[in-house]
Amino acid sequence: MIRMTHLGMAAGLALGLAAAQVQAADLTLKASHQFPGGKGDVRDEMVQMIAREAAAANVGLDIKVYPGASLVKATEQWNAMLKGQIDITSFPLDYASGQHAEFGATLMPGLVKSHEHAKRINASPFMQDIKKIINDAGVVVLADAWLAGAFGSKEKCILVPDDAKGLKVRSAGATFAEMWAGAGASIISIPSNEVYNALQTGVADATDTSSGSFVSFRLYEQVKCLTAPGDNALWFMYEPVLMSKRSFDKLNDAQKKAIMAASKKAEDYFAAESKKLDEKLVEAYTKAGVKVVEMSDEQANKWREVANKTSYKTFADKVPNGKALIVKALQVR
Repeated sequence: MIRMTHLGMAAGLALGLAAAQVQAADLTLKASHQFPGGKGDVRDEMVQMIAREAAAANVGLDIKVYPGASLVKATEQWNAMLKGQIDITSFPLDYASGQHAEFGATLMPGLVKSHEHAKRINASPFMQDIKKIINDAGVVVLADAWLAGAFGSKEKCILVPDDAKGLKVRSAGATFAEMWAGAGASIISIPSNEVYNALQTGVADATDTSSGSFVSFRLYEQVKCLTAPGDNALWFMYEPVLMSKRSFDKLNDAQKKAIMAASKKAEDYFAAESKKLDEKLVEAYTKAGVKVVEMSDEQANKWREVANKTSYKTFADKVPNGKALIVKALQVR
């Protein structure tokens, strides 16, 4: 009888320990980003997919997604990760170029030429260098994502540098701002979720941003002409899904495996959707009555000439290892 009591106590203790271990394994993560939620934005969908797949893996991982900069302001996502305020974000990496100037290379005019080229860039020594800086800063890349972008204007179509003279242009990052300024524009520096209001109120006359943001932020309600990516996209931006390394290290092996598998699925989804974004962009703007144009080879080369004298030169001269980074990127054909 005494032996049975001891066995019962031992069994109860074992069950208690097991329950405690399961409870300890349960973890809630905060995922934050600036993009609209529930409206078909592929960057939001990437994060939502990671959350769904991680939950379905049944490893005690719950990811709460806060879209639309509802938890953290657009430009503050990077620092929020480092401070432990959030765990995961879909983030335009150039937004953190104030902390790491090298990140400006991930929004360099004409550096990435197509979606297929972006895939090759991902596997290059250039991206290995960028990811080392990300990792050394305390952040893990969960999923790669490159978005093509376009130009939109409230006034005239922007096809050559002379078209930008005198315009107030919202630019996504410092490298593009250098090119716009070299073409004679004045620069407005705000995140993409503030562009609609800037165009509406006259703070900005024109903007560059991703194909996805042009649609999900409904900028077709404010612009008269769109310069679509077409075959001569000057604008490509790296917008990966990132996770705080401190948060990642808290996961057990099963949770790490689950979140990486979920992230791979999200990355594959995005790769399939990225080119479709450009098609959806043209469709949405044509339907809204916006004039849609594309640059010719000659027109795109005129912009590259301006970029070489401004964006590329400044980056090579002022950014640590800047010239080497550009060389490595340009070697990817």
